[in-house]
Amino acid sequence: MKKENKIILVIIISALLISTSIFLGFYILKQQTTGKIIDNEYSKLSSKPSDNNLIGKHVVTKIIDGDTIVVEGENLRLLGMDADERGYPCYTIAKKRLEELILNKEVELEKDQTNKDQYERYLRYIFLNKENINLRLVEEGLAVARFYPEDIKYKNEIIDAETRARNNKLGCKWAGGEQTKPSEKIPDSIETSDSISSTNNEGSIDSIDKEDWKELTSENTGLDIVGVCNAGNHIDEGKIVEGKIVDTYRSKTNTIFLNFEKPYPNHCFVAVIFSSDIYKFPENPEDYYDGKIVRISGEIKEYEGKPEIILNNMGQVEVR
Repeated sequence: MKKENKIILVIIISALLISTSIFLGFYILKQQTTGKIIDNEYSKLSSKPSDNNLIGKHVVTKIIDGDTIVVEGENLRLLGMDADERGYPCYTIAKKRLEELILNKEVELEKDQTNKDQYERYLRYIFLNKENINLRLVEEGLAVARFYPEDIKYKNEIIDAETRARNNKLGCKWAGGEQTKPSEKIPDSIETSDSISSTNNEGSIDSIDKEDWKELTSENTGLDIVGVCNAGNHIDEGKIVEGKIVDTYRSKTNTIFLNFEKPYPNHCFVAVIFSSDIYKFPENPEDYYDGKIVRISGEIKEYEGKPEIILNNMGQVEVR
């Protein structure tokens, strides 16, 4: 009997041990699973939106200027348009209008191809009640159309909006005449007694002081020379264009615009230096070339109804 009792006792103890192990196993598994769920939920609540998640509905918490805002702590640049920087005539009115439209409101953010610009600002289209706010600012004459090469989702609509605003003289950009820097008076014409050139009936320019030009001449390049205000007659042609830069502008994307003969938007020709090529030119090209008489060479293109040449290097420019 004693031997049988011992056997029974061993069986009971073994059963208890097995039951305890099974119970502990289930308990630990449950705790681990619960912990993972809690950790995952905490992660979702505490993490900031990833680069590709700043789309959809978000609240606008601050307006920096007419094309830059803050959305829940993230800086965001409006795509497809460009409003005035601080110190330019339409800066305040564009900023206030954007505040009226979207400040402290929930908007829909839409991405194009580029997620962020070089300043780490998100690039988005903004919709409020299904209305494109980027487009509206251009329609109201408070901003101009401006595009990154790859971000053109609403390009046609925005360009058409700028054309209508300009033709109907709407908003600060177009109703008030020329866009100039504050306290800066620029003459309506540069046809003064020291003008260096005259234009013949063929649209070519005959320089009075031909000896002033050493590099960009017809003899050296084989290109005809035209006045800047006749450049529009030579779209898709390689030419040397001669004139005076009277207005310059550096955009938020670090693109330099050199406007000829009259200030923007009444200029008759523009030379453009993209940010990737700025290092090839003198420091601060917008200041260096401002007010100078120059010749530039290249293929004349048309952009938004204006002739332009893209400057890729210093060899395309000669200063009188």
